[in-house]
Amino acid sequence: MEAKIIAGGATNSLSPFRFSRLALLLAAIVFVPAGARADEYHLGVMDKLRIRVVEWQTAEGAVRDWAAVSGDYAVGASGNISLPFIGEVTAVGQTTSALAEEIGLKMQRLFGLRDRPSASVELAQYRPIYIAGEVQTPGEYPYAPNMTVLKAISLGGGLRRGDAGERFERDFIRAQGDAAVYVAERNRLLVRRARLQAEIAEKGGIDVPDQLKNEPNVVELVESETALMQSRDKRLKLQLTAIADLKTLLQNEIVSLAKKSDTQNRQLELVMKDREKVDNLAEKGLALSARKLAVEQQVADLQAALLDIDTASLKAKQEVNKAGQDETNLKNDWDAQLAQELQNTEQELDTLALKLGTSRDLMTEALSQSAQSASLARDAGAASITYSIVREKDGKAEEISATETTPVLPGDVIKANVSVAMR
Repeated sequence: MEAKIIAGGATNSLSPFRFSRLALLLAAIVFVPAGARADEYHLGVMDKLRIRVVEWQTAEGAVRDWAAVSGDYAVGASGNISLPFIGEVTAVGQTTSALAEEIGLKMQRLFGLRDRPSASVELAQYRPIYIAGEVQTPGEYPYAPNMTVLKAISLGGGLRRGDAGERFERDFIRAQGDAAVYVAERNRLLVRRARLQAEIAEKGGIDVPDQLKNEPNVVELVESETALMQSRDKRLKLQLTAIADLKTLLQNEIVSLAKKSDTQNRQLELVMKDREKVDNLAEKGLALSARKLAVEQQVADLQAALLDIDTASLKAKQEVNKAGQDETNLKNDWDAQLAQELQNTEQELDTLALKLGTSRDLMTEALSQSAQSASLARDAGAASITYSIVREKDGKAEEISATETTPVLPGDVIKANVSVAMR
């Protein structure tokens, strides 16, 4: 039995093995998560989404790619996204998984489909954050996961200073912010490297690097990479299982064809004996020519059927060999991918080590400048820095006090206020 795939109105026949590979692709769409905490994030205005919709048609044994609906979308000011055919769909406040399920339901109801289309909603870009107040460059900036107030302020160039004599403070804060960003990125890469090493060694868990044993957020980093490792391992096992199932199916088909060939051979032997009897009778003038032609036709049909069985058996054996080769290629590609990712991670760690060293040198220089310029600030006291975040909640904006380590969410407005207490 052949499966068919329908894309853009065209229908193409697929061999059983190619159909299996297509099923693996669909499985990858379902099981590969956008992030370890994607279900906890609720969408908001200006979030950018990447949507893909496909439909498995059970009756036809076919997959339809809804290319007209798939694409990149941004959540508008109304809190909705506008999809072809479907129209406006509420996105604000929803998770990506809930939005995907709603899109599938709406399409099933709109077109009266027997099978619900499968929608994949990926968060392509978070809505931006805004930095205001006493920062060097206030404005709109892109959001990145695990962002804190200090990291956000560093994006805006650090705190602003009007007096050129206090430039060392600005340089120190900027270098300190850069160093914090680099340290966070380094920690993430160290856990990623540990995860890749665990995958290469086929371990069930990730060993925490010695450099991170005292880091406060190491548990969250390890949990995130562990979730990713488990997802990747599940996807690989699904692919290998599908190939193994296909090989078993083809082997069973070969056995069945062999049995069918034996049956056809026995029938052919009986018909051949019958033909010999008819030939003997025909030589004696006791058999009609029509009877002889019928027997000859029966012999020819059985021989043709045997040839078809042999051809089908040969094709099934070829498909078994292809499946074995694909299994080997899948394992080799997986090993090569892990090795390449590990190499890239090592290179990124080397680059970050250089950047972090530069930031620390700049911080040391800024402190040195501070000692040399102490006389410029003898009439001024210590700088008082306060932060606050304006965040929208339930449709209303509220301002909350914050510190340098307070987590920042997409859409937040970070305000920095600096005051100098005079002696």
